Amino acid sequence: MKETAQEVFQKDAKDYLPVFNRYKIVLDHGEGAYLWDNTGKKYLDFLGGIAVNVLGYNYKPLVDAISQQAAKLIHVSNLYYTQPQADAAAKLVELSGLGKAFFGNSGAEANEGAIKIARKYAHQISPDKSQIITAWDSFHGRTIATLTATGQPKYHEGFGPLPEGFDYVHYNDIEELENMMSDKTAAVMLETIQGEGGVYTPENDYLKKVRALCDKYGALLIFDEIQAGIGRSGKFFAYEKYGIKPDIVTLAKGLAGGVPIGAFIVTDKVAKAFKPGDHGTTFGGNPLACAAANVVLDTVPKPEFLAHVEEVGSYFKEQLQELQKKHPALITDVRGTGLILGAELNSSEHGRDIVNDCMAEGAIINCTAGNVLRFIPPLIVTKQQVDTIILTLDDVLAKYDK
Repeated sequence: MKETAQEVFQKDAKDYLPVFNRYKIVLDHGEGAYLWDNTGKKYLDFLGGIAVNVLGYNYKPLVDAISQQAAKLIHVSNLYYTQPQADAAAKLVELSGLGKAFFGNSGAEANEGAIKIARKYAHQISPDKSQIITAWDSFHGRTIATLTATGQPKYHEGFGPLPEGFDYVHYNDIEELENMMSDKTAAVMLETIQGEGGVYTPENDYLKKVRALCDKYGALLIFDEIQAGIGRSGKFFAYEKYGIKPDIVTLAKGLAGGVPIGAFIVTDKVAKAFKPGDHGTTFGGNPLACAAANVVLDTVPKPEFLAHVEEVGSYFKEQLQELQKKHPALITDVRGTGLILGAELNSSEHGRDIVNDCMAEGAIINCTAGNVLRFIPPLIVTKQQVDTIILTLDDVLAKYDK
């Protein structure tokens, strides 16, 4: 029997670890870019499970692939081969132009693996080559190592002592990075586009200059594309927009359209640093997750699919800029690319209220970094759905634009 929302809230309060600031709705099912709660209310979703549901909800080829694979094999462990995993790895290697792929269960695991293999590779050059440089306002995960890599001190509080060897620079500040680097730098690890930190894109050939510095000091370049990858920028990998290639790239979120999976892909040169036993996973890359990933990998890289993301993303950004002109006292900046966009508010005072008000009007959005309205919808959204979100935002912002 379906429980009421209040009954679910009470059960959650009693039994679930209270680490999430949840919104007061119980979601029940979805179709395309829409969700319904357990009262039957319909929502247009421009959060997409936090950039996960790239093909939307109830996408038949994905549902069919998961169902068919579940009837055959869900899990067998990585002591054996499965075709779905081999297929998914081959597709990622071809798409990236790198050498070898590894699957885990999440973005944090993908970034952990990237950190491990970068350190192992560097230690073969020198035992002192261990520094990993990341950016302030970055977000790389919730494990102890990826938490340390995350350049936001608020996430570090209460979890010390944290692992050594991580330093931070400001994103887009190439001089600060150059002053930080030396022959002891093992890797520079950056989000190609900062997501959780407020939707910041690279400026003034920043990433090309980072690549050059890594080459100068024999350091590896790691791109965290957990949020910005899988077509979200309008390219399958966001780094393709900036004309460079990393030594390691990490993926998760949208890779299997909603089924938990993570991956890191490395050059053949870096791959040689790992030997059997150096890394592993029980669940990572199991046939169910990889069957789902194969649907995404057969769909999102198609030129017409990525062209849709570019077209709708450009249109959405233009509409947000028009909204900024209409509410200049509230929206101070619009930034991003493709379907990872942010509208910065003049303060953090109303961010969560605006999200709640939009939700009450049947629109799901998100506020990150305290004052940035973030839009990371399913990649299948239409211009008409963009218009709906803009109209809702316009009505909601008018309440605060005084």
